[in-house]
Amino acid sequence: MDLRTFLTQSPDLSDIACADEFASHWKPKRLKKGAHLARQEQPETDEFILLEGCLASSICDKDGKEVCVGFYVGPCVVTPNIARTRDGMSLVSIAAPTDASLARIDGNLLSNMMISSEPVRNWANGVLQQELSRKVDREWCLAALGGAERLIWFRQAFPGYEDIFTHALIASFLGITPVTMSRLRAINS
Repeated sequence: MDLRTFLTQSPDLSDIACADEFASHWKPKRLKKGAHLARQEQPETDEFILLEGCLASSICDKDGKEVCVGFYVGPCVVTPNIARTRDGMSLVSIAAPTDASLARIDGNLLSNMMISSEPVRNWANGVLQQELSRKVDREWCLAALGGAERLIWFRQAFPGYEDIFTHALIASFLGITPVTMSRLRAINS
C-alpha cells in the first residue's frame, strides 16, 4: 500500500490536500529480510509506518534472553517512538522477518506538525491511543490467562499471524515455552 492511501484511511486525514502535505514529509525506507529497523540501546528518533511486509519487536535482557513484545503486519503504524524509546535510545530491537517497505519521519518534525495541524495531531493521538490499548490488552492476557487461553486470545487479536511469524516468537510474546506452544497448537487446532 502507498503512504497516501494509508493515511487517507484515517477519518482525521480524509482531506486529500492535508494528507498529501503530511505524506510529503515522510521518506521511504526498505529493509531486507533479517535486517533491523532499530536496535535496543541504540539511538532512535524516527517514527515509522510499515507499508508492506512484517516486523517483530523484542527486548533482550542482560543474559541474552530475548522476549518478543510486538508484531507488525503492513500496512500499520509501528509503536510510536515515545513508547519504544527513553532519552533517545531504543528500548527494543525491531527486526524484519520478511522484506519490508516503510515510511519514516523524524519524531521532532512530527511533533512540530502535530502542533501546527489539528488533523495530524488527532491522527497521531489516535495512533498512540490504539497502541496503549494494544499494550494493555497484552498485559491483561499475560496476567489473567493460562497458556491455552493466551493462544485463543492471540488468535482472536492477531488472526493469521501464526502463518506469518515463527511459533518461537509467538510463544515468547505469549510468555510460554515453544514446547508448550506446540502442545497447545496440537490441542487447539
